[in-house]
Amino acid sequence: MSIQTPTMPAAELPKTKRIVAIDMLRGIALIAMASYHFTWDLEFFGYTDPGLTAFGWWKFYARCIASTFLFLVGVSLYLAHGKEIRWNGFWRRFAMVAGAAIAISVATRIATPDGWIFFGILHQIALASLLGLAFLRLPALLTLPIAAAVIAIPFYFRLESFDHPWLWWVGLSAVNPHSNDYVPLFPWFGAVLVGLGATKLASRFGALARLADVAPGRWSNPLVFIGRHSLAFYLIHQPLLIGSVWLFSQVMPAKVETPQVNFLKTCQISCEQQRDSKFCSSYCGCMLDTLEGEATLDRLYKNDQTAEWRAHLADLAGTCTAQTDSKMTEEGVE
Repeated sequence: MSIQTPTMPAAELPKTKRIVAIDMLRGIALIAMASYHFTWDLEFFGYTDPGLTAFGWWKFYARCIASTFLFLVGVSLYLAHGKEIRWNGFWRRFAMVAGAAIAISVATRIATPDGWIFFGILHQIALASLLGLAFLRLPALLTLPIAAAVIAIPFYFRLESFDHPWLWWVGLSAVNPHSNDYVPLFPWFGAVLVGLGATKLASRFGALARLADVAPGRWSNPLVFIGRHSLAFYLIHQPLLIGSVWLFSQVMPAKVETPQVNFLKTCQISCEQQRDSKFCSSYCGCMLDTLEGEATLDRLYKNDQTAEWRAHLADLAGTCTAQTDSKMTEEGVE
């Protein structure tokens, strides 16, 4: 059964006008992504506090960037194939994205084996492009609720049976695996579906035609250029950035901190997302003392993902939380 439903022969299909505003928005998202990666590079080489980009505003910033980028994948998928799936163009683009994703996995497996990228944003784009084809003919009012469900499911449904490495790409494991770029099917495919559904609605109400008439000035040319060459920009920018920081580190290396200091800094940043600074200082001190007493701090840094170790860490966290709460209560009474 064919998915194509052309209204006229393919050779006679009218060419749609390219929407420059979408290229601009994609360019802005890529520049924002580069700024996040640059900050991550500074953290990686020790020029910022460890854990800086993993919590708080930086984590929110990263999620906004990824959401915008994947939303635009859904937009582009509908614009390119909404009337008729252009199979040659689709498979060519898919091969480029999937090939780049595999190359990144291989390169990061060699360069950073502890945090290699086994399912990052390019892997998500490749899979989402395939799955998105099944939604091209669905009404927008059905696509958008499905998108909401895809986004919501990981918050309510996680199973230890998904903890196997071969199932990490799904995104429903009890504990997220460690990776420098982890963008699993759930919830991120939901952003692609939101883009696809929103574009269907925009097309129905004539918003796309009005958007196509928007003609920004010459100042937008760099953003448009980046947006139209998004894959090349994505593949090139991080090696250039991390290479530049590495060269700088050869001239002015960052101060080397001990594992204990790095642990306290990371723990403090993470803890302060939920508790106050005074509590976190005491709690993190308790955790560090316990780990050092057990001689298991190295095991923590090796990112042990076994169920036994995760359960042990949860027990330690519970014990130190109780001790710190008790200590602060006593100090309050005094």
